[in-house]
Amino acid sequence: MKITAVPLFQLEISLPSRLTARAPDFFALMKPRVMSLAVFTAFVGLMIAPGHVDPVLGSIAILAIAAGAGAAGVLNMWYDADIDAVMTRTAMRPIPRGRVSPVEALVFGLALAVGAVAVLCLALNVAAAVLLAFTIFFYLVVYTAWLKRRTPQNIVIGGAAGALPPVIGWAAATGEIGLEAFILFLIVFLWTPPHFWALSLNRSHEYARAGIPMLPVVAGRAATTRQILVYTILLLPTSVLPWVLGFAGPIYGATAIVCGAILVALAVQLCRSSEADRKGAQRLFVFSIVYLFVLFAALLGSKGSNPGSSTIVTPVSRAACGSVQTEPLSCRVRTASTSVIGRADEA
Repeated sequence: MKITAVPLFQLEISLPSRLTARAPDFFALMKPRVMSLAVFTAFVGLMIAPGHVDPVLGSIAILAIAAGAGAAGVLNMWYDADIDAVMTRTAMRPIPRGRVSPVEALVFGLALAVGAVAVLCLALNVAAAVLLAFTIFFYLVVYTAWLKRRTPQNIVIGGAAGALPPVIGWAAATGEIGLEAFILFLIVFLWTPPHFWALSLNRSHEYARAGIPMLPVVAGRAATTRQILVYTILLLPTSVLPWVLGFAGPIYGATAIVCGAILVALAVQLCRSSEADRKGAQRLFVFSIVYLFVLFAALLGSKGSNPGSSTIVTPVSRAACGSVQTEPLSCRVRTASTSVIGRADEA
């Protein structure tokens, strides 16, 4: 038997190229579209918290939250690989296609999760790190492994995980959870069911085939559209609370009222639409993405017009002087978040 030797330099060249070729598959596991929405809300929570944020610490916080959100997506895809394979929307994901093995996905997800929590703890504070760890745990164990395949209320309860990023951002800046952070949580929490139920209305046959008891599968279209209307009505006054309580300006208040009214109107149209009408659910789903982005962008604008007074400083800088004038986190992060936020169309 003839053995052909492979030069060492060829191995050194081929290994990085193979890893580079697989990088898009591992990135896709992180659900970048969903991650971008979570990161943007976390960024807003970080920026509207009292005071200015040191650019370096703020950037580290956003990167850690992004890695944590990505880890949750990876672990979700690892656990749900069996049902992803039978749904048209998810059949082309890396694990069902065989581009990434389940073991590789599990190791990658756990490494991301541990790294993200550790960095947030060491660079910012324990409160933010604990919240990030809880969010990953809740999304994987409570929502993915427990609720998703057992109850039509999976999105309602599991939506708590998606509503926590702005709270994590707030905690990263302040080290605590205030009433304002809870209101941000409540806004995203109430937004989640109409958003995902609107998506699932036009894909109920896929969920039924995969054995997932989404509300349209279990209760039907009429009951689902009524629930969507109830949540949009509850969301409208809740979204105005930042203005009422004084941590957002009148421009935000007007934005929340107008956008909330449009969302309710779309929900009413959906309730009155026929079974064969797929456009009503699609319109509401698409606008719900725009709604959340515009709402949080308005919050960001309110912060810009009325900045706080406290700052996040390192122990060294705190010891060196009594007060530190820090530069607000650069608008480059805001621009990056804006460019990807409109594509958050995965469940």
